[in-house]
Amino acid sequence: MRLILTCIALSALPLLPACQSTSTMQVADIDDAATATQIKQVVMQQSEAWNEGDIVAFMDGYWRSENLRFASGGTVTRGFDQTLARYQQRYSDRSAMGTLTFDQLELVTLSPDAAVLHGRWMLTRADDAPSGLFTLIFRKFDTGWKIVSDTTTSAD
Repeated sequence: MRLILTCIALSALPLLPACQSTSTMQVADIDDAATATQIKQVVMQQSEAWNEGDIVAFMDGYWRSENLRFASGGTVTRGFDQTLARYQQRYSDRSAMGTLTFDQLELVTLSPDAAVLHGRWMLTRADDAPSGLFTLIFRKFDTGWKIVSDTTTSAD
């Protein structure tokens, strides 16, 4: 039994440097300015597309895969097409979409091709102003940084 525990402990040693190098920084202060700029550009392009009423262009920030994960409102939606359909159903017209802004962005770089972006979202609409928090997991592909997992909560 002691031999098994020793083997398990030794096999985890290569993971320690990766765990120690993970750091949390504000997007504006991150050492890897190129990564921060590229990821910020993805979410800003999403905001612009949303505010133009273009959900399809908004979805360009997401990974086009059946393995995309979107969690919100107590449910998990899997797949790009299913996530797009969810957005289109929930935000069926321009008034429902409102104006989207992001704030309090905080980037955690996990590796050269993986990062987590935390932040706050706000919608401004004629009759209300819902808001909440999000956690986006990004992966870097040949086509650029894409959201592979989105967990969005509502403060309301």
